[in-house]
Amino acid sequence: MDRLGTLGIFVQAAEAGSFVAASRTLGLSSSAVGKAIARLEDSIGVRLFHRSTRSMTLTQEGSFYLDTCRRILSELDEAQAELSKSHTAPRGLLRVSLPLTGMLLMPALSAFMRAYPDIRLDLDFTDRLVDVIEEGFDAVIRTGDIRDTRLMSRKLGSFRHQVVASPDYLAPRGMPMVPEDLLHHKCLHHRYPSTGKLEQWPLSRDGVELRLDLPTTTIASTIEPLIHLAENGFGVTCLPPFAVKAQVANGSLRPLLEDYLSATGTFRILWPTSRYLSPKIRVFVDFMAANLFVR
Repeated sequence: MDRLGTLGIFVQAAEAGSFVAASRTLGLSSSAVGKAIARLEDSIGVRLFHRSTRSMTLTQEGSFYLDTCRRILSELDEAQAELSKSHTAPRGLLRVSLPLTGMLLMPALSAFMRAYPDIRLDLDFTDRLVDVIEEGFDAVIRTGDIRDTRLMSRKLGSFRHQVVASPDYLAPRGMPMVPEDLLHHKCLHHRYPSTGKLEQWPLSRDGVELRLDLPTTTIASTIEPLIHLAENGFGVTCLPPFAVKAQVANGSLRPLLEDYLSATGTFRILWPTSRYLSPKIRVFVDFMAANLFVR
């Protein structure tokens, strides 16, 4: 702490332009300021100031050292502020961007709201690639890999897609036994709104990816309509398991071709890179990682 105190004296003297002015600000004698600077110069073996009876200016080495000391003291102040803040209850507005399928994550989000009533959520549902920093989001939840060096990320969970259809649809047509059977079925596809491309069904055989030109009976840019159409017997669709968990459990949709699905999807939470994470973002990241069971 004595060395940090000396650095603070040096910064104040450099910014004030004289030992006398610095001493008034610091509540020390000008002699004490001068001695502290002299000890500092002796310890590093470099002259920091050009001194005369009329003026005092920084040497080239002193200018470099001033920038370094400012950064050190600033980071120390920031660390102390963050440590102090970490003891306070998380609160305030938390802006979160979620994919359009984010409605399926609402049970976890509702549980978070009950656990942290002092945090107000502003939820933005979109599949477009938002600029987290420019648009002022605190956190973003997305599937897949996001390559942005300005962002930190944490894996929330992974999943394997499911091909599903209703018993009423399958009854007159029969159950597809191999991927090629899908060529003779009505296929309901998801289209990425951000690119306009159809989401590829992750079909494979013996570890080799299968690229089939599947029929495109119906296309939707969100998942919920595909669930509804599949439940009501309009065709076969391929969706993340958490999207159809309830329907599979109650029997309104039946999983198909489970031995021919290989690709794994990933949910990630991303937030702006920062040396110190605010309490509201920290608890949100930890809570979602612990409670979003999509594996």
